[in-house]
Amino acid sequence: MTSFNDLGLAEPIARAITDSGYDTPTPIQARAIPTLMQGRDLVGIAQTGTGKTAAFTLPLLHRLSAYDSPPGARRCRALVLAPTRELAAQIEDNAQRYARHTGLSLTTIFGGVKPRPQIKALEPGVDLLIATPGRLMDHISTGVLRIDRVDMVVLDEADQMLDLGFLPTIRKLMAMLTRKRQTLLFSATMPAQIRKLANDFLTDPVEISVAPQSTPVERIDQEAILLDRSEKRFALRDLLAPREVERAIVFTRTKHGANRVVQNLDKDGLEAVAIHGNKSQSQREKALAAFRDGSVRILVATDIAARGIDIPGVSHVINYDLPNVSESYVHRIGRTARAGTDGIAVSLVEPDDRILLRDIEKLIGRHLSELGADLEIPKGAKRPGSGNRGRQNAPRKAKRPPRSSDGQASTAKPKPKRKPPSAGKSAEGQSGDKPKSAGGQKRRRPPRRRNTNTKSA
Repeated sequence: MTSFNDLGLAEPIARAITDSGYDTPTPIQARAIPTLMQGRDLVGIAQTGTGKTAAFTLPLLHRLSAYDSPPGARRCRALVLAPTRELAAQIEDNAQRYARHTGLSLTTIFGGVKPRPQIKALEPGVDLLIATPGRLMDHISTGVLRIDRVDMVVLDEADQMLDLGFLPTIRKLMAMLTRKRQTLLFSATMPAQIRKLANDFLTDPVEISVAPQSTPVERIDQEAILLDRSEKRFALRDLLAPREVERAIVFTRTKHGANRVVQNLDKDGLEAVAIHGNKSQSQREKALAAFRDGSVRILVATDIAARGIDIPGVSHVINYDLPNVSESYVHRIGRTARAGTDGIAVSLVEPDDRILLRDIEKLIGRHLSELGADLEIPKGAKRPGSGNRGRQNAPRKAKRPPRSSDGQASTAKPKPKRKPPSAGKSAEGQSGDKPKSAGGQKRRRPPRRRNTNTKSA
């Protein structure tokens, strides 16, 4: 089996690899590094967890170490483009680890933070620049940076750049580069638009496709819980409460959904933090730091925010919402069962999501264990099919009008979106008069005395 010593990397880089405790490259590293050291263009189809980041950072650093002159003011010699701030920071950590003995300069720029420190770091020029497309274009537009002499460029997680709408910006940036360059493109999937991007900007590329060393299906206990939407909050609480849940990532489809899950968990006595596009960079970094150091054991995230984040020790992945794209399911559950450990993935499946579940099962080639009947749901939260969908409005129960002293509720027929009548604000033990039922009529405002002026609902 090939070792890193067999790849011919520059001595300072090989020493840093040894310092990090690595000896044997992953399959994509063993195949990509020799090719890239020769200066060839490359298309790498690989998911998170395959070692692809080191597969391009190591040969980039090797080639950069051969230059005997600086890149020049406000220029960079190698450029890595990443779709998110988190992925850019992770690539920087990887590159810093292996460049520690080389003397090479590198920096990272992304949005969500003040540009002044980035401008100051770019002024003398850097050997390796890691950037998100939007912030890079900002600095180019203001004259802070020029990329016309970049010799090596990497497009990492190209399919996610497509999802985030960065493709037009990527094309503009690629058009600014010199034709005599080495171009690397890495993507977990290869949709038609990414294939066209590769055809337009890469020259006779070598293509390498590598699956994870051990597929998630083999290492992760995967289950699906069938339930109504109104039950999901309680099911999530029951899943996360046990102490054996060491560290869990909960995935939602939307940013608003992520915030709502954190709020509900807090009400249930479970501390959680969220990361998504509406969070500031400092908020996201603080949340990730708390999750990494164990001070918070539950991280709620959207797919885009979590893409590329590699946090060890995740014991559970909970799909609070199933993803609309089946491939995202594989990316999600791949956050657990790292480094040879086992993991647990549980998906909460509403009736309307059954078709998404079937698509996922086709993709992974197995039927997920379906639970539900044995799920412990708190008293009052009925099970699927029980006709209790109205429980999703339970948090508003305290605002409904109280019963009168004789125990009888209002005779007015409730409307689905009806505002609570004012009787709920009367003190117990008063006359207890209620709004008159008038064929669905309701009061215009909540006055303290009876108002005979009514309006049709």
